[in-house]
Amino acid sequence: MSTASSRPAQERLIPAAQSVYLEGPKSRGYELLFAWRVFKQFIKGFRTLHFAGPCITVFGSARFSEEHPYYQQARTFGKRIAALGMTTLTGGGPGIMEAANRGAYENNGQSVGCNIILPFEQKENPYLHYSVTFEHFFVRKVLLVKYSYAFIIMPGGFGTMDELFETLTLVQTQTITPFPIVLFGKAYYQPLMEAIHDMEKQGTISPEDLSLVKFTDDIDEAMDFISSYISKNYAIKPRKRYWWLFEKR
Repeated sequence: MSTASSRPAQERLIPAAQSVYLEGPKSRGYELLFAWRVFKQFIKGFRTLHFAGPCITVFGSARFSEEHPYYQQARTFGKRIAALGMTTLTGGGPGIMEAANRGAYENNGQSVGCNIILPFEQKENPYLHYSVTFEHFFVRKVLLVKYSYAFIIMPGGFGTMDELFETLTLVQTQTITPFPIVLFGKAYYQPLMEAIHDMEKQGTISPEDLSLVKFTDDIDEAMDFISSYISKNYAIKPRKRYWWLFEKR
């Protein structure tokens, strides 16, 4: 009689019901089609955002309601970004994203979103002058970083942490220009900052890695930090009305 111990190891370790997760590489045709779809998403994003102007990206949770203090603070950030003459760029969804877009929209500023297709939570907020929707998070994150000159990280969950640490890694590795990063919400982020400072003590990051991170609860301090850096290092250069695929301003 056959027993479990006499069966091949692969049979014992990979039950039939789970084998679908262990397929491995797809066919070459499938992978080529996937690469083509990703390429099309990038081109769509480039075309949509080319004339967005210099942006400040606001990251944060989709789950905060209109009554929450973080929502109201993000809304104020949107207004202040508009007052600087810059574009407010977000993930285009509800919560913090909606609040920042709303503040810019209400203050006659440019408001733009990079949305993502999800089975829940993510729906386009009504305060966008225009937006683009992506299938993949990695494409979306590239676009949110590519057109921004500063980043404001409001309280959020896994997605916000992913965006924060990817941005920090890009700055640390000099993959992108070290644009200013505001980590807003001292009560919320205090444990995270303690963990980051412990990394510095352990030698896994350098003190200069955090030199462009402003940890604050003060909107004025955050905006002064951003505007001071931008005004010292950049000037706005006008662009032609048309781009190479005939996009209009």
